Amino acid sequence: MTGNQPAPRTKERAIQRYEQYLHGLGREDIDTVCEVAGPGAKKAEDQGFGPCTSTYVIVFHMISPEQKKALQTATVDPQRVPVRTLDKIEMPLEAVRSSATFSEEDLGSYTLEYLKNDYYVTDGK
Repeated sequence: MTGNQPAPRTKERAIQRYEQYLHGLGREDIDTVCEVAGPGAKKAEDQGFGPCTSTYVIVFHMISPEQKKALQTATVDPQRVPVRTLDKIEMPLEAVRSSATFSEEDLGSYTLEYLKNDYYVTDGK
């Protein structure tokens, strides 16, 4: 099998991708963050924000060291992720399980959409 197989269009895969994004944020791993959040970052760029790589450097500075450490091992509680459609899955802030507390201001809720054979963060609140 090649790496070009479409990812499964499931709640589990969406959660897996969101956890990749959270762990990337915690590690300040710009490549992972921009890969998973690419479509959302492109939307922001079209609205006048900088490219993903420079926008997320600013985001990294807004997260405390304690929160970064917590994000590296954060998980998502599937029970708290309601699914209306597998094309677009909301990840509410309440679903994130970590050793630090996050508010809507510093993390918020995100939307992942199934595009180009995988889930991507397309919107954050």
